[in-house]
Amino acid sequence: MMTDFSLHDQVTAEFEQAFSKRPVAVAHAPGRVNLIGEHTDYQEGFVLPMTVDRYVAVAFAPRSDRMIRAHTSLFNKTVEYPLDGLTPIGQGCWSDYIMGTAWAMHEAGFPLIGIDIAVKSDLPMGAGLSSSAALEVAMARALCSVSQCTWDPIVMAQLARRAENEFVGVGCGIMDQVASTAGKANCALLLDCRSLQFELVQLPSQVGIVVMDTGVRRSLGTTEYDTRRKDCAAAVAAIKTFAPHAAALRDVNETLLARAEAQLSTSTYRRAQHVVTENLRPMKLAKALQSGNFENAGELLNDSHASLRDLYEVSSPELDLITDLARSESSCLGARMTGAGFGGSAIALVRTEGIRRFIDQVRQMYAKCSEHQGSFFHGSAVDGVSVRAMT
Repeated sequence: MMTDFSLHDQVTAEFEQAFSKRPVAVAHAPGRVNLIGEHTDYQEGFVLPMTVDRYVAVAFAPRSDRMIRAHTSLFNKTVEYPLDGLTPIGQGCWSDYIMGTAWAMHEAGFPLIGIDIAVKSDLPMGAGLSSSAALEVAMARALCSVSQCTWDPIVMAQLARRAENEFVGVGCGIMDQVASTAGKANCALLLDCRSLQFELVQLPSQVGIVVMDTGVRRSLGTTEYDTRRKDCAAAVAAIKTFAPHAAALRDVNETLLARAEAQLSTSTYRRAQHVVTENLRPMKLAKALQSGNFENAGELLNDSHASLRDLYEVSSPELDLITDLARSESSCLGARMTGAGFGGSAIALVRTEGIRRFIDQVRQMYAKCSEHQGSFFHGSAVDGVSVRAMT
């Protein structure tokens, strides 16, 4: 794993090689894991994400014209676009997230100037750790820096989300972007995805979060992510016929949902049932962590995974396997998939003194039981996006 500092040095070197000049600074945007509240953000519900100490780094320098040049060694490619010619028609490649962010900021009236950037990351793509949101946020921070725009974490999170929704074409919620812009060290964010107000939840030292990457990759654009959103919208439409106040499943309780059951397909009902019950869990988990009721916290993680597996049907054999293996280790209090699903990562709540043994044991068991190469790390919550000037 690259440390944050080595990542800084590497992206600086790549910028110099690509553009034959020094960058003025590097923006570092962290990824995130969602502790609980999965597939609730786009129903304006509650979520409890925390940042992780894995980053997308963007080295940058201003230009005297209105061009954007972007380089990444991941694909050994440099792309170039005019700021004034950007349109929300994605190309289906990595640069969509960069150009989409510039487009969204330009559309919002920010007085942007041209920029050269190089991108490097130690945040694995497709692992459910929000590498796309981190890239958008790092790009937004770089553009704000060179264009001398005011940085507002919530406004920029909204623009990054717009980039992903309208330019990239993925109907994500707002959680990932807010976590990357507003995250705080040693804290999770209890976020209301309707009001965008959040409460910092101090993470207790007695337990830690272990991130378990199954090694299975997925792409939101090619999964059933959008199908689940449509199922939720269908449920809301049915409920609105007798409960007009229900603008999203966030406004629905189990009693209201039961009244609509006859109007919904079995699968749509089950999708809505997950969201309605899952939306209660972020507040419960925050309370359990703050009060030291770690057994209850673990049970909430287990219940969330079961709901995602059985009702929302976004788990995978590898996610089920890795969480089962995690629960079999004595220091584990609970485990669940995190992110959109269909692959990617899971998390485990583990007693701090047992984290090293837990990682060793589960890594060995997963290697024996799966054909995929998993990876594991103890996630540390860090501050949100930052800019480090060159010295």
